[in-house]
Amino acid sequence: MNSNRSVDFFDRQFERQIQQAEAALNPFEQAALPHLRGRVLDFGCGMGNLALAAARAGCTVLALDASEVAIAHLQAAAKAEGLAVQAQVADLAHDRVNGEFDSIVSIGLLMFLDCASAHRALDDLQAHLVPGGTLVVNVLVEGTTYMDMFDPVQHCLFPRDFLQTRLAGWEVLASSHEDFAAPGNTVKSFATIVARKP
Repeated sequence: MNSNRSVDFFDRQFERQIQQAEAALNPFEQAALPHLRGRVLDFGCGMGNLALAAARAGCTVLALDASEVAIAHLQAAAKAEGLAVQAQVADLAHDRVNGEFDSIVSIGLLMFLDCASAHRALDDLQAHLVPGGTLVVNVLVEGTTYMDMFDPVQHCLFPRDFLQTRLAGWEVLASSHEDFAAPGNTVKSFATIVARKP
């Protein structure tokens, strides 16, 4: 798999988190967890903290990420606890999803793909969610000025209303926009949606 600036950035971050034994769910993961049930796809799982929490709650989880560092950590953690987590390294910009899922979560991933790949991946996620299933998506949107973590070519800042528009006709269970201060007097602007497929 070709390396890019974003994967390298997160590999270094994940190595620090492993050394410091950071396993707490971030606020987006905390908000997603109550909506996950049955067979779960964690698309862009990172360290796998949400995948592990979902498995502890009785879900069966397929967790995918481009970071070999993160996936190796997640595989070891799931094995140590005997949890139903299958963790795999994947090229999330190009690999296709296989199977059907009751819940699909993609937190903080799609903006690290070029826009065409991000839209294609979201199409794929929607297609592999069962009717009545829950989709949780969190992305950086226009207004974000912190760019250090992005590959110059492979990234996509979405319009602020993108998720609402994209999931028109779905039952929206939760939706939010949140801005966070970032280094160098910059901003990370997030949009998050939790929606049930018709």
